[in-house]
Amino acid sequence: MTLNIGDQAPDFSLKTKNAEGLKDISLSDHKDQQAVVLLFFPFAFTSVCTEETCSVRDDISSYSDLNAQVYGISVDSPFAQEVMANKENLNFPLLSDFNKEVSKSYGVLYEDFIGFNGVAKRSAFVVSKEGTILFAWSSDDPKQLPDFEAIKTSLK
Repeated sequence: MTLNIGDQAPDFSLKTKNAEGLKDISLSDHKDQQAVVLLFFPFAFTSVCTEETCSVRDDISSYSDLNAQVYGISVDSPFAQEVMANKENLNFPLLSDFNKEVSKSYGVLYEDFIGFNGVAKRSAFVVSKEGTILFAWSSDDPKQLPDFEAIKTSLK
């Protein structure tokens, strides 16, 4: 079941990869400091996922101005995500939910997605600095993008 507004966000620790190497990122790293925007997407390098991440890249200052950290999350390996981040000049971290635990705990894991088991649904969550869900959205249509204006409004 997908999490809802007002729910406590499950903490997690996921890996990201950049030129410095692998790094663990935890939701609790931001506790009492800043809100967090979690953007789950099905697969790196697909057209809609690229459109989504590049849209956020081009508007990252809006999120920074609202004191929010943005993370993209998919079940891809951190190594594939690093290549995508470099290719698209992404200015926010991509986190690997390779073991599919976070997607499952947020209730956004497809059991079957075009023949692939365990892929994240396109979903968005805003987590307050206190750890409460301020915005929750998930779609069974992988071509549907989240409402970025509604995400930013929830951060105000």
